[in-house]
Amino acid sequence: MSLRVIDTETCGLDGGVVEVASVDVIDGRITNPMNDLISPDRPISLDAMAIHHITEQMVEGKPRIAVAIGRYQGSKYYVAHNAAFDRGVLPEMHGAWICTVKLARALYPDIKYGNQYLRYALNLDVQLPQDTTLYPHRALYDCYVTAALLQRIMRDSGWTPEQMVQITEQPVLLKKFKFGKYRGQEIERVAQDDPGYLRWMLKSIDDLSPDMKHTLKYYLIG
Repeated sequence: MSLRVIDTETCGLDGGVVEVASVDVIDGRITNPMNDLISPDRPISLDAMAIHHITEQMVEGKPRIAVAIGRYQGSKYYVAHNAAFDRGVLPEMHGAWICTVKLARALYPDIKYGNQYLRYALNLDVQLPQDTTLYPHRALYDCYVTAALLQRIMRDSGWTPEQMVQITEQPVLLKKFKFGKYRGQEIERVAQDDPGYLRWMLKSIDDLSPDMKHTLKYYLIG
């Protein structure tokens, strides 16, 4: 069994790939690391640079994503932490997608689900190459963390790839708002105190995630 863990760094939340990387998890073993810096189709935002430290000078003369992506294709399964984002910026990848955020939410309730948080909360054994100069928020580094998380999830759950794909495709019930005037507050509580705000979100915000739409409808109907 082979699963390809993939990660991207971008110009910002609206996309524009500046780095892509992957590792393969084959019969439980992490192997075949690949990574490429990418010349993006838009400027890199300062906010993005502050996170991944990839500058315009670093990507000057690098290939476009359409050229570089070929060697990452061909896997039956692609795994990413918050797969909806990576899938959105990599439409060229046609395998089934598995999201470790959704798997972690299903398996480990009531904790935070950031990659680095899960690394330490679950005491993951992240095996980086000995000669590495990688650091968090670089694509290949994050691939190794996600691969270690995937290994732990599979060991704890016994889920098959097909079951993990099914969980990924199902909407999940979110607990807190991550944006807006109720940021950080429990959605269930807001639904009780200000249900009109939930109705306004559904009517007025076009780019709500499927999970957020599912959550808002759940609490409004319930």
